[in-house]
Amino acid sequence: MKKISIGLLCALLLLTSCAPNNRNDEEELLSKDDKETKTSIVPSYRLADDNYRIIIPYEPSEARGVIVNQVANRLDIDEMEEGLRRHSTEVFDPKELYFQEGQYLTSDMVYEWLGRGLTEEQLEERVQAEIKRLEEAKMTVNEDKIRTEFQNGLNPPIEEIPEDAEQEEKIKINRESPRYLSHILEQNFLKRNEDNSTVQLAGISIGLALKSVYRFQTETGGPYYYEDIPLDEAMKQGNEIAGQIIERIRGMEGLENIPVMFALYREEDQSSPVPGNFVAKTNVAGGSATIGDWEKITEEYILFPSAEGQKEYIDDHEIVTSFGNEIAKFFPNYVGIIGQGFYINKELQELSIEIPLEFYGESEIIGFTQYAYGLVQEMFPNYYDIEINVTSINGSESLIYRDAGKDTPNVHIFH
Repeated sequence: MKKISIGLLCALLLLTSCAPNNRNDEEELLSKDDKETKTSIVPSYRLADDNYRIIIPYEPSEARGVIVNQVANRLDIDEMEEGLRRHSTEVFDPKELYFQEGQYLTSDMVYEWLGRGLTEEQLEERVQAEIKRLEEAKMTVNEDKIRTEFQNGLNPPIEEIPEDAEQEEKIKINRESPRYLSHILEQNFLKRNEDNSTVQLAGISIGLALKSVYRFQTETGGPYYYEDIPLDEAMKQGNEIAGQIIERIRGMEGLENIPVMFALYREEDQSSPVPGNFVAKTNVAGGSATIGDWEKITEEYILFPSAEGQKEYIDDHEIVTSFGNEIAKFFPNYVGIIGQGFYINKELQELSIEIPLEFYGESEIIGFTQYAYGLVQEMFPNYYDIEINVTSINGSESLIYRDAGKDTPNVHIFH
């Protein structure tokens, strides 16, 4: 949750614009492969110890935009991207390596992999039809290659549903073959070569988004049905999917000996006010195509106030509730606060609270922010990051934040 306020960003921009053009940014001859080189910039500084430096100009992922079409909850999209990078720091050192969006899995490839596999009957039918097409066109036929290409989908196959099947039968067939995999997210990590003027790929992280709820229709335009997916079932499928992906990665030119970290992300329901979380990760050494043991990840996001928060984290729930009660004394007509806690191994790491209010002037905003600032110092312990965002219909009005271990919060009022 280490944020930079707008004021600080403006100050940085001002200093940059006033300074002479002799920055310590390092020009690099970035080598993507043996055939292509181009000049890029590597910033000399990181915003924090756990941040990667990013090579400029920024190169978007080859599969950019796929996640938006595959993952329904916007909170899941943000957390999957940020969380994968966070877990990558334990494998790929941010002090030594540079971050780059994935450059090897293309949009077409990811969409194809996210599809369903085929039953033996479906596969045979598709293969024979393709062979016939190629023979009629007097083209070369490679049956093994055809079979492989038709079996790229990583989600389970589903049997053909007869058009005259009863609705209950259609629902049953869908429930028995849920789509587990929503998205495949790739992130790359680059290292400087010995010549100090080029960089090359040093590692890859692959995040697999797994559904917690399978939503489906039996016909286009029909009602949606829902099937909960148990965690152990999702993780079993994630393990099998990771095994297939590492084999495919090892078959790509230049990736035969690159270390790969896999992390399994469990999505929340698409209407959830908090994101899901990563549940397991594993490392595959360069040259290996075998998935080993998975390391369990115990982290979660909790909404405050909520029944779950009250049940699982009663002390934190009471603090947030008491904070809301104090806010009500200042603004009796406010509609309530919205809090989100991030926990690792049941220990609170970050707490963010949004206070939506209606203001009638800047002095009122300043007065309320001062009041909230005092409450933060009085009520919240300093062993976790905290962020208080005061909003109105116009957007953010003020921000109060404090990093773990600090005694005094920072404050910024937006003008």
